[in-house]
Amino acid sequence: AGGTSVTGALLPLSMKVHVEDASCSASIMARVHTHTTIAALRHQVFQDYGFHPTVQRWIIGQCLCVDDRTVGSYGIRKDGDTAFLYLLSAKGANLSEQRYKEDKDWVVLTAGQELGPFCPQLTPAHRPCAGWSCPTCTFINKPTRPGCEMCSTDRPAGYVVPVSYRPDDVEMWRMQQEKEGILQYQKALEQERLHNFQQLCQLEEEALVPNQQEMECRICYLKVEPGNGVLLRECLHSFCRACLRQLVNCSQDPQVSCPFRDDYYACTSHLQDREIRALVTQEEYERFLERRLAVAESRAQNSYHCRTADCLGWCVYEDDVNEFRCPICWALNCLVCKAIHEGMNCKQYQDKLKSQAHHDAAARETNNMLKMLVQLGEAMHCPACRIVVQKKGGCDWIRCPVCQTEICWVTKGPRWGPGGHGDISGGCRCNVNGVRCHRLCQNCH
Repeated sequence: AGGTSVTGALLPLSMKVHVEDASCSASIMARVHTHTTIAALRHQVFQDYGFHPTVQRWIIGQCLCVDDRTVGSYGIRKDGDTAFLYLLSAKGANLSEQRYKEDKDWVVLTAGQELGPFCPQLTPAHRPCAGWSCPTCTFINKPTRPGCEMCSTDRPAGYVVPVSYRPDDVEMWRMQQEKEGILQYQKALEQERLHNFQQLCQLEEEALVPNQQEMECRICYLKVEPGNGVLLRECLHSFCRACLRQLVNCSQDPQVSCPFRDDYYACTSHLQDREIRALVTQEEYERFLERRLAVAESRAQNSYHCRTADCLGWCVYEDDVNEFRCPICWALNCLVCKAIHEGMNCKQYQDKLKSQAHHDAAARETNNMLKMLVQLGEAMHCPACRIVVQKKGGCDWIRCPVCQTEICWVTKGPRWGPGGHGDISGGCRCNVNGVRCHRLCQNCH
């Protein structure tokens, strides 16, 4: 009484097995007899789950099991008794891939035979391929699985699915689910890209790009809530709107530079015109444009400002241009006399200045200015008609706007002699025998 009957000993038991490796754990059920040896149990698990015997470490009743003892000797006597199976890595067990494949194929060939001690020496030289072995847990996976079913390790890169392999229904379902999952992922990715593109198009149409997250203004160092700051388009630096507006109103340059500075970097980007226009009022924007125009005029070479009082018109002239029609007040400016004398040529205008200089202070002042320019060498009298002419820039060849005489600026004489173009007998002899007319000559011929 109380002992195990012979009939009960012959019935199989359902042993609960907790399986663990270095990264995960699971539970399985094993059908065993009380007289099943640990070696036979290793063989059975290898056959059913693909775990090679050399990586299996069995613990039952707090004992590390040895191959020649039975599970009954360790206390497995009824359904539900528990055992623990710890799996080593193939590297830790010194298990090569070649040996694993040979032993697995031997198990396939001996399937259905009475369980006994595992005997790898009986492995034939050539066996069919049953799948790929996980390099981490040695579990044998179906050829088409991309990752290990037990531990999710990727399939070896060099593995090739056999041409003769035909997936079963379960594997076909899994492959179909994987294909549908990939299609859904690609569709979701495309929708996300389209959404991002639409957002970019919307932001491109807006004058200012608002900040999406809370940030600290690098000028006033105050916290700025999302939407209350501005992300500059050219450099992606963020500031509060009030500081950027003040920056525009205080700017004395044609372009407003990004104010970002730290110990290692100073931003060289600029605010775009649409950003500037959106940051300030219309009146402030017009004042900014006026300052920008004034700075551009002061920095431009060969610039000339209209002589009409309080007119904002100006131009950049070339050497062969002697007149400037102001696009604002429509006055015709003479670039030679630096004055407005419509209806008169330069000689008539200068003669009028001389006659009015005795009783007109403005005419006297202008006449004195012309005399001063001649004395300073910034103007000269035409050698033919004697009006005052100025060289606006460029080379030293000029033409009188009244009598059309060609003049050498450095010698202050006619460029050609009485014979006209090419006659050097009574004109400037520049470059004759390779000698310049003056050491400072700037290409008068």
